[in-house]
Amino acid sequence: MSARSVILLGSTGSIGTQAIDVISRNRGSFTVRGLSAGGGNLGLLARQAADLQVEVVAVADPAAVAPLRDELTQAGAHADVEVLAGPDAAAQLAGLGADVVLNGITGSVGLGPTLAALRAGSTLALANKESLVVGGPLVHAARVRPDQIVPVDSEHSAIAQCLRGGARGEVRRLVLTASGGPFRGWTLDEVKAVTPQQALAHPTWSMGPVVTVNSSTLMNKGLELIEAHLLFDVPVDDIAVVVHPQSVVHSMVEFVDGSTIAQASPPDMRLPIALGLAWPDRVADAASACDWTQAATWTFAPLDEEVFGAVRLARQAVAASATHPAVYNAANEECVAAFLAGRIGFLDIVSTVEAVLDEHAGTPREALTLEEVLAAETWARARAQELLARR
Repeated sequence: MSARSVILLGSTGSIGTQAIDVISRNRGSFTVRGLSAGGGNLGLLARQAADLQVEVVAVADPAAVAPLRDELTQAGAHADVEVLAGPDAAAQLAGLGADVVLNGITGSVGLGPTLAALRAGSTLALANKESLVVGGPLVHAARVRPDQIVPVDSEHSAIAQCLRGGARGEVRRLVLTASGGPFRGWTLDEVKAVTPQQALAHPTWSMGPVVTVNSSTLMNKGLELIEAHLLFDVPVDDIAVVVHPQSVVHSMVEFVDGSTIAQASPPDMRLPIALGLAWPDRVADAASACDWTQAATWTFAPLDEEVFGAVRLARQAVAASATHPAVYNAANEECVAAFLAGRIGFLDIVSTVEAVLDEHAGTPREALTLEEVLAAETWARARAQELLARR
């Protein structure tokens, strides 16, 4: 099989750098056409472009073009490498028609590139859950084939692998596992005083600040629940969340006969990334396997929804309207920024999101357009900021 052409969106972030590690160890299987990044680490972006000999580089910040060209020259990149810049640069890059587009951008700004990749016919290796959460019906409508989206989140990759074990009509429910974050087992009174530094100290995964805080509030699990509902066409009432601190079982599928199939591997994002790039094939030695010569204990516990109410809010958002999930995500992004800046407390994140959701009128699913999604997001951000200013 010839090498698959790949475009990496968010190449300097956690997902992007691990994807490059996978690709660099499998040069015969993948060739990278283009890279995109926000522009905060131009030196790394330039070194990646030079090492992979890419054709196109995109940055979100137009002011970064001149210094990026200097960095590209110093790194030894092709002299004729094309540089795209601006808020639509990643979407332009995603629409070039590569075999695979890996969307590792953080936040709802990933929606445009997601739609562009799908419309271009590329397989979308999706690590940007927010684009599906925010614009689920639009994402589904943009597909040119039903199997075009391959999940890269470890939980959804696990479910996709487990679903190979039976027909869709045999599925009873999906079971998402959650590490529980750094505050697993804490009481409501204990989490009131949580600081940004504590929230950023995830016990298992190394991720960016927004995703790490989302994991500590379990908001990330709420987003993943919505994503699983949309990816696998399973009602949210048939998706359970269980706490599994070891993060070895990445998720499970329960079938109607009582059988449950689980996917297990040491916590390493390179495995789901490799599957996203090569699906339905596996990449040999993408990551280490479990060591069965060593004793190990895996534990599972129900989620404490009194302390961590984000998953409950996600279920309510799905049931409410087509734009409530977009409001859920946008309000949370504003709250996380305020929390990291020290302007609000830890519990204010979820409570503010809930207040914004309660005020949102919503858009019927049959009337959803991109303009409606963007308007809902804009309103949610503004309303969240108004509420946060009072705290």
